Amino acid sequence: MRPWSLTAQTLGIAMTLGLSLFAATQATAASCPNPRQMNGFKTCADVAKAEQEGMLVVYSTDPEPGSEAQLARFKKMFPKISTSYMRLQAGALYARLSAERQAKTYVVDIVQLSDMSFVLDFQKRGGWMNYISPEMEAFKPENKSNPEGFFTWGALSMAGIAYNPNLVSAAEAPKTWLDMLDPKWTDQMTVKTSTSGMQHVTWYILRQLYGEDYWTKFAAVKPKAFDSYVQQFDRTINGQDKIINTAQYSGYLLAKAKGAPIEYVYPPDGIIGVHESWGAVAEAPHPEAAKLFLDWFLGVPGQTGYGEELAYNSLRSDVPAPRGGVKATDLKVLFPTDWDAFLKTHAQFVREWNKITGLR
Repeated sequence: MRPWSLTAQTLGIAMTLGLSLFAATQATAASCPNPRQMNGFKTCADVAKAEQEGMLVVYSTDPEPGSEAQLARFKKMFPKISTSYMRLQAGALYARLSAERQAKTYVVDIVQLSDMSFVLDFQKRGGWMNYISPEMEAFKPENKSNPEGFFTWGALSMAGIAYNPNLVSAAEAPKTWLDMLDPKWTDQMTVKTSTSGMQHVTWYILRQLYGEDYWTKFAAVKPKAFDSYVQQFDRTINGQDKIINTAQYSGYLLAKAKGAPIEYVYPPDGIIGVHESWGAVAEAPHPEAAKLFLDWFLGVPGQTGYGEELAYNSLRSDVPAPRGGVKATDLKVLFPTDWDAFLKTHAQFVREWNKITGLR
Protein backbone atom coordinates (compact mmCIF):
# COMPACT_ATOMS: atom_id res chain seq x y z
CA MET A 1 0.00 0.00 0.00
CA ARG A 2 1.54 3.29 -1.10
CA PRO A 3 1.39 6.46 1.01
CA TRP A 4 -0.86 9.25 -0.24
CA SER A 5 -0.09 12.89 -0.72
CA LEU A 6 -1.66 15.81 1.15
CA THR A 7 -5.38 16.14 0.43
CA ALA A 8 -8.36 16.70 2.68
CA GLN A 9 -9.77 13.33 1.62
CA THR A 10 -6.54 11.54 2.41
CA LEU A 11 -6.14 13.06 5.86
CA GLY A 12 -9.79 12.55 6.69
CA ILE A 13 -9.63 8.85 5.81
CA ALA A 14 -6.37 8.42 7.69
CA MET A 15 -7.67 10.05 10.84
CA THR A 16 -10.96 8.17 10.66
CA LEU A 17 -9.23 4.83 10.32
CA GLY A 18 -6.76 5.55 13.06
CA LEU A 19 -9.10 7.13 15.59
CA SER A 20 -12.40 5.34 15.14
CA LEU A 21 -11.16 2.63 17.46
CA PHE A 22 -11.14 5.15 20.31
CA ALA A 23 -14.07 7.36 19.37
CA ALA A 24 -16.77 5.14 20.82
CA THR A 25 -15.17 5.16 24.24
CA GLN A 26 -14.58 8.92 24.45
CA ALA A 27 -17.19 11.50 25.51
CA THR A 28 -17.33 14.67 23.43
CA ALA A 29 -16.68 17.91 25.27
CA ALA A 30 -19.17 20.73 24.96
CA SER A 31 -17.83 23.98 23.57
CA CYS A 32 -18.62 27.10 25.56
CA PRO A 33 -21.48 29.18 24.03
CA ASN A 34 -19.93 32.59 24.69
CA PRO A 35 -16.13 32.59 24.32
CA ARG A 36 -14.28 35.68 25.41
CA GLN A 37 -12.61 37.75 22.72
CA MET A 38 -8.97 38.42 23.55
CA ASN A 39 -6.28 40.17 21.51
CA GLY A 40 -6.35 38.10 18.33
CA PHE A 41 -8.03 34.95 19.65
CA LYS A 42 -11.03 33.65 21.57
CA THR A 43 -10.94 31.72 24.83
CA CYS A 44 -13.26 29.69 27.01
CA ALA A 45 -10.77 29.69 29.88
CA ASP A 46 -11.36 31.60 33.09
CA VAL A 47 -8.57 34.14 32.59
CA ALA A 48 -8.67 35.37 36.19
CA LYS A 49 -8.25 31.81 37.51
CA ALA A 50 -5.48 31.17 35.02
CA GLU A 51 -3.62 34.18 36.33
CA GLN A 52 -4.22 33.01 39.91
CA GLU A 53 -2.73 29.61 39.02
CA GLY A 54 0.26 31.61 37.84
CA MET A 55 2.11 28.80 36.08
CA LEU A 56 2.12 26.82 32.84
CA VAL A 57 4.25 23.70 32.26
CA VAL A 58 4.86 22.51 28.69
CA TYR A 59 6.44 19.24 27.47
CA SER A 60 7.46 19.28 23.81
CA THR A 61 9.79 17.79 21.20
CA ASP A 62 10.61 21.24 19.79
CA PRO A 63 14.08 22.82 20.18
CA GLU A 64 14.58 24.97 23.26
CA PRO A 65 15.47 28.39 21.79
CA GLY A 66 12.43 28.66 19.53
CA SER A 67 10.09 27.20 22.12
CA GLU A 68 11.29 29.56 24.81
CA ALA A 69 10.79 32.48 22.42
CA GLN A 70 7.28 31.23 21.68
CA LEU A 71 6.45 30.97 25.40
CA ALA A 72 7.86 34.46 25.90
CA ARG A 73 5.21 35.74 23.48
CA PHE A 74 2.50 34.13 25.59
CA LYS A 75 3.98 35.52 28.80
CA LYS A 76 4.15 39.00 27.31
CA MET A 77 0.39 38.87 26.83
CA PHE A 78 -0.19 37.24 30.23
CA PRO A 79 2.66 38.43 32.49
CA LYS A 80 1.10 36.93 35.63
CA ILE A 81 1.59 33.40 34.26
CA SER A 82 5.11 32.01 34.48
CA THR A 83 6.12 29.30 32.03
CA SER A 84 8.27 26.17 32.33
CA TYR A 85 9.44 24.10 29.38
CA MET A 86 11.01 20.66 28.95
CA ARG A 87 12.19 19.28 25.63
CA LEU A 88 12.82 15.61 24.82
CA GLN A 89 12.56 13.50 21.68
CA ALA A 90 9.11 11.95 21.23
CA GLY A 91 9.94 8.50 22.57
CA ALA A 92 11.80 9.76 25.62
CA LEU A 93 9.15 12.40 26.29
CA TYR A 94 6.30 9.91 26.16
CA ALA A 95 8.19 7.48 28.38
CA ARG A 96 8.63 10.20 30.99
CA LEU A 97 5.02 11.35 30.69
CA SER A 98 3.75 7.78 31.06
CA ALA A 99 5.95 7.12 34.09
CA GLU A 100 4.73 10.29 35.79
CA ARG A 101 1.09 9.39 35.23
CA GLN A 102 1.58 5.84 36.43
CA ALA A 103 3.01 7.32 39.62
CA LYS A 104 0.03 9.72 39.77
CA THR A 105 2.46 12.62 39.52
CA TYR A 106 0.77 15.39 37.54
CA VAL A 107 3.17 18.20 36.73
CA VAL A 108 2.52 19.07 33.07
CA ASP A 109 -0.29 21.16 31.57
CA ILE A 110 0.37 21.11 27.81
CA VAL A 111 1.96 18.34 25.73
CA GLN A 112 3.17 18.33 22.14
CA LEU A 113 4.03 15.01 20.49
CA SER A 114 5.34 14.43 16.97
CA ASP A 115 4.65 10.68 16.81
CA MET A 116 1.03 9.71 16.17
CA SER A 117 1.57 6.34 17.83
CA PHE A 118 2.08 8.16 21.14
CA VAL A 119 -0.64 10.74 20.43
CA LEU A 120 -3.27 8.07 19.86
CA ASP A 121 -2.08 5.88 22.72
CA PHE A 122 -2.32 8.88 25.05
CA GLN A 123 -5.90 9.43 23.89
CA LYS A 124 -6.73 5.77 24.42
CA ARG A 125 -5.40 6.01 27.99
CA GLY A 126 -7.42 9.14 28.78
CA GLY A 127 -4.36 11.36 28.98
CA TRP A 128 -5.69 14.33 27.03
CA MET A 129 -8.03 16.88 28.60
CA ASN A 130 -11.36 16.97 26.77
CA TYR A 131 -11.56 20.66 25.90
CA ILE A 132 -12.94 22.17 22.71
CA SER A 133 -11.11 25.41 22.12
CA PRO A 134 -13.10 28.02 20.19
CA GLU A 135 -10.04 28.31 17.94
CA MET A 136 -10.43 24.69 16.82
CA GLU A 137 -13.11 25.78 14.38
CA ALA A 138 -10.34 27.23 12.19
CA PHE A 139 -8.90 23.72 11.69
CA LYS A 140 -10.35 21.13 9.34
CA PRO A 141 -11.92 18.02 10.91
CA GLU A 142 -9.08 15.87 9.63
CA ASN A 143 -6.62 18.05 11.58
CA LYS A 144 -8.24 17.28 14.94
CA SER A 145 -8.89 14.32 17.20
CA ASN A 146 -11.97 12.18 16.80
CA PRO A 147 -14.00 13.16 18.79
CA GLU A 148 -12.90 16.77 18.68
CA GLY A 149 -11.37 18.27 21.79
CA PHE A 150 -8.46 16.01 22.71
CA PHE A 151 -5.62 17.11 20.41
CA THR A 152 -5.14 19.29 17.35
CA TRP A 153 -2.45 19.29 14.70
CA GLY A 154 -0.90 22.56 15.78
CA ALA A 155 1.57 22.53 12.90
CA LEU A 156 2.94 20.45 10.07
CA SER A 157 6.61 19.53 10.10
CA MET A 158 8.15 18.21 6.90
CA ALA A 159 11.25 16.24 6.00
CA GLY A 160 13.29 16.15 2.79
CA ILE A 161 17.02 16.13 2.00
CA ALA A 162 19.59 18.83 2.80
CA TYR A 163 23.25 19.25 1.89
CA ASN A 164 26.18 21.63 2.29
CA PRO A 165 26.80 23.30 -1.12
CA ASN A 166 30.40 24.03 -0.13
CA LEU A 167 31.02 20.28 0.01
CA VAL A 168 28.48 18.92 -2.48
CA SER A 169 27.71 20.52 -5.85
CA ALA A 170 24.13 20.88 -7.05
CA ALA A 171 24.88 18.41 -9.84
CA GLU A 172 26.28 15.83 -7.41
CA ALA A 173 23.63 16.30 -4.71
CA PRO A 174 20.99 13.58 -4.29
CA LYS A 175 17.74 14.34 -6.11
CA THR A 176 15.59 11.46 -4.88
CA TRP A 177 15.22 9.23 -1.84
CA LEU A 178 16.77 6.39 -3.89
CA ASP A 179 19.89 8.50 -4.46
CA MET A 180 20.54 8.24 -0.72
CA LEU A 181 21.59 4.61 -1.28
CA ASP A 182 24.65 5.65 -3.32
CA PRO A 183 27.84 4.29 -1.65
CA LYS A 184 29.53 7.69 -2.12
CA TRP A 185 27.54 8.95 0.88
CA THR A 186 29.01 6.31 3.21
CA ASP A 187 29.85 7.88 6.59
CA GLN A 188 28.77 11.29 5.22
CA MET A 189 25.08 11.28 6.14
CA THR A 190 23.03 11.89 9.28
CA VAL A 191 19.59 10.70 10.38
CA LYS A 192 17.62 10.93 13.61
CA THR A 193 17.43 8.34 16.37
CA SER A 194 14.59 5.87 16.88
CA THR A 195 13.03 8.17 19.48
CA SER A 196 12.07 10.57 16.68
CA GLY A 197 8.48 10.57 15.45
CA MET A 198 9.64 12.05 12.16
CA GLN A 199 12.12 9.22 11.64
CA HIS A 200 9.42 6.64 12.32
CA VAL A 201 7.14 8.16 9.67
CA THR A 202 10.03 8.39 7.19
CA TRP A 203 10.93 4.75 7.75
CA TYR A 204 7.31 3.73 7.30
CA ILE A 205 6.68 5.78 4.15
CA LEU A 206 9.88 4.93 2.27
CA ARG A 207 9.59 1.19 2.85
CA GLN A 208 6.10 1.43 1.34
CA LEU A 209 7.39 3.40 -1.64
CA TYR A 210 10.50 1.36 -2.39
CA GLY A 211 10.06 -1.98 -0.66
CA GLU A 212 11.13 -3.45 2.65
CA ASP A 213 14.71 -3.93 1.45
CA TYR A 214 15.19 -0.16 1.02
CA TRP A 215 16.42 0.29 4.57
CA THR A 216 18.57 -2.84 4.40
CA LYS A 217 20.41 -1.24 1.50
CA PHE A 218 20.45 2.10 3.31
CA ALA A 219 22.27 0.55 6.27
CA ALA A 220 25.29 0.00 4.03
CA VAL A 221 26.00 3.76 3.86
CA LYS A 222 26.45 3.78 7.65
CA PRO A 223 24.30 6.77 8.66
CA LYS A 224 25.02 8.63 11.90
CA ALA A 225 22.03 9.11 14.20
CA PHE A 226 21.40 12.21 16.33
CA ASP A 227 18.74 13.18 18.81
CA SER A 228 17.94 16.59 17.36
CA TYR A 229 17.76 18.19 13.93
CA VAL A 230 19.80 21.02 15.43
CA GLN A 231 22.75 18.63 15.74
CA GLN A 232 22.23 17.43 12.18
CA PHE A 233 22.26 20.92 10.69
CA ASP A 234 25.15 22.11 12.86
CA ARG A 235 27.32 19.20 11.76
CA THR A 236 26.46 19.62 8.09
CA ILE A 237 26.95 23.38 8.10
CA ASN A 238 30.29 22.97 9.90
CA GLY A 239 31.47 20.39 7.36
CA GLN A 240 31.52 17.35 9.63
CA ASP A 241 28.94 15.67 7.39
CA LYS A 242 27.69 16.36 3.87
CA ILE A 243 24.09 15.16 3.70
CA ILE A 244 21.05 15.16 5.98
CA ASN A 245 18.52 12.42 5.37
CA THR A 246 15.09 13.22 6.80
CA ALA A 247 16.12 16.88 6.97
CA GLN A 248 13.52 18.87 8.87
CA TYR A 249 12.20 21.71 6.72
CA SER A 250 11.95 24.11 9.65
CA GLY A 251 15.60 23.48 10.52
CA TYR A 252 16.57 24.34 6.95
CA LEU A 253 14.55 27.58 6.97
CA LEU A 254 16.05 28.70 10.28
CA ALA A 255 19.60 27.95 9.13
CA LYS A 256 19.10 29.53 5.71
CA ALA A 257 17.74 32.70 7.32
CA LYS A 258 21.07 33.06 9.13
CA GLY A 259 23.02 32.76 5.87
CA ALA A 260 24.33 29.26 6.57
CA PRO A 261 25.64 27.15 3.65
CA ILE A 262 22.72 24.74 3.31
CA GLU A 263 20.46 23.74 0.40
CA TYR A 264 17.25 21.72 0.33
CA VAL A 265 15.97 19.00 -1.99
CA TYR A 266 12.28 18.22 -2.49
CA PRO A 267 12.25 14.61 -3.78
CA PRO A 268 9.78 14.25 -6.66
CA ASP A 269 8.07 11.28 -5.00
CA GLY A 270 7.18 13.64 -2.14
CA ILE A 271 8.50 14.89 1.18
CA ILE A 272 7.53 13.38 4.50
CA GLY A 273 4.83 15.04 6.61
CA VAL A 274 4.67 14.84 10.40
CA HIS A 275 1.95 16.42 12.49
CA GLU A 276 2.83 18.37 15.61
CA SER A 277 -0.07 17.35 17.85
CA TRP A 278 -0.90 19.66 20.77
CA GLY A 279 -3.35 19.33 23.63
CA ALA A 280 -4.03 20.09 27.28
CA VAL A 281 -3.46 17.26 29.73
CA ALA A 282 -6.07 15.58 31.92
CA GLU A 283 -5.34 16.26 35.62
CA ALA A 284 -3.28 19.29 34.60
CA PRO A 285 -2.12 21.15 37.74
CA HIS A 286 -2.98 24.48 36.10
CA PRO A 287 -6.09 23.65 34.04
CA GLU A 288 -7.27 27.19 33.28
CA ALA A 289 -3.77 28.28 32.25
CA ALA A 290 -3.63 25.18 30.02
CA LYS A 291 -6.91 26.10 28.32
CA LEU A 292 -5.84 29.72 27.92
CA PHE A 293 -2.53 28.75 26.36
CA LEU A 294 -4.16 26.24 24.02
CA ASP A 295 -6.63 28.89 22.82
CA TRP A 296 -3.79 31.36 22.29
CA PHE A 297 -1.57 28.80 20.58
CA LEU A 298 -4.25 27.58 18.17
CA GLY A 299 -5.28 31.19 17.46
CA VAL A 300 -3.62 33.49 14.96
CA PRO A 301 -1.13 34.98 17.51
CA GLY A 302 0.22 31.59 18.59
CA GLN A 303 0.22 30.06 15.12
CA THR A 304 1.98 33.08 13.64
CA GLY A 305 4.55 32.98 16.42
CA TYR A 306 5.10 29.26 15.87
CA GLY A 307 5.94 29.95 12.24
CA GLU A 308 8.21 32.89 13.05
CA GLU A 309 10.06 31.30 15.98
CA LEU A 310 10.25 27.65 14.83
CA ALA A 311 9.51 27.91 11.08
CA TYR A 312 6.63 25.41 11.15
CA ASN A 313 3.74 25.40 8.69
CA SER A 314 0.37 26.21 10.23
CA LEU A 315 -2.69 24.28 9.09
CA ARG A 316 -4.81 27.41 9.48
CA SER A 317 -5.67 29.01 6.14
CA ASP A 318 -5.32 32.52 7.62
CA VAL A 319 -1.69 32.09 8.76
CA PRO A 320 1.10 32.53 6.19
CA ALA A 321 3.94 30.14 5.46
CA PRO A 322 7.07 30.60 7.57
CA ARG A 323 9.46 33.26 6.30
CA GLY A 324 11.38 31.99 3.26
CA GLY A 325 9.26 28.85 2.99
CA VAL A 326 6.22 27.61 1.13
CA LYS A 327 2.84 26.39 2.34
CA ALA A 328 2.51 22.64 2.71
CA THR A 329 -0.46 22.71 0.33
CA ASP A 330 1.96 23.78 -2.44
CA LEU A 331 4.12 20.68 -1.94
CA LYS A 332 3.62 16.95 -2.36
CA VAL A 333 3.57 15.80 1.25
CA LEU A 334 3.27 12.11 2.15
CA PHE A 335 1.53 10.63 5.20
CA PRO A 336 0.62 7.11 6.30
CA THR A 337 -2.71 6.03 4.80
CA ASP A 338 -3.69 3.95 7.81
CA TRP A 339 -2.76 5.17 11.27
CA ASP A 340 -3.80 1.89 12.87
CA ALA A 341 -1.35 -0.02 10.67
CA PHE A 342 1.30 2.62 11.38
CA LEU A 343 0.88 2.21 15.15
CA LYS A 344 1.55 -1.51 14.92
CA THR A 345 4.98 -0.96 13.35
CA HIS A 346 6.53 1.05 16.17
CA ALA A 347 8.33 -1.81 17.92
CA GLN A 348 9.61 -3.13 14.59
CA PHE A 349 10.84 0.33 13.59
CA VAL A 350 12.74 0.85 16.85
CA ARG A 351 14.36 -2.58 16.60
CA GLU A 352 15.39 -2.20 12.96
CA TRP A 353 16.43 1.45 13.20
CA ASN A 354 18.63 0.88 16.24
CA LYS A 355 20.34 -1.88 14.31
CA ILE A 356 20.83 0.30 11.23
CA THR A 357 22.27 3.18 13.26
CA GLY A 358 24.36 1.00 15.57
CA LEU A 359 22.49 2.10 18.70
CA ARG A 360 21.20 -1.31 19.74
